[in-house]
Amino acid sequence: MQTPLQITFRNFPPSDAVEARIRAKAAKLEEFHPRIMSCHVVVEELDRHQKQGRQFTVRLDIRVSGHEIAIDRDHHEDIYVALRDAFNAAGRKLEEVARTQRGDVKAHSTP
Repeated sequence: MQTPLQITFRNFPPSDAVEARIRAKAAKLEEFHPRIMSCHVVVEELDRHQKQGRQFTVRLDIRVSGHEIAIDRDHHEDIYVALRDAFNAAGRKLEEVARTQRGDVKAHSTP
């Protein structure tokens, strides 16, 4: 992956397995948009609830030429599901931006 990737863990110790999953998911984002300039991933464990257990939130800040994409997925007990949901949303958004930049999306004329 050519994209500079920053990974930040908050309120829990870093995990090699989670970091490897993030790097693999971030590398896959380049299939949706080839010119990603930067990607910052923040994984945070929220305060523990007595009955719900651990809650994770994932935030992605992605920069492409002319656009900045922010994805925020939160409140899931499984960190891998939270990562999956955040990166799937980022892929959809990057695909939409790439279509717009290519000119595939039709612009309506104003009357």
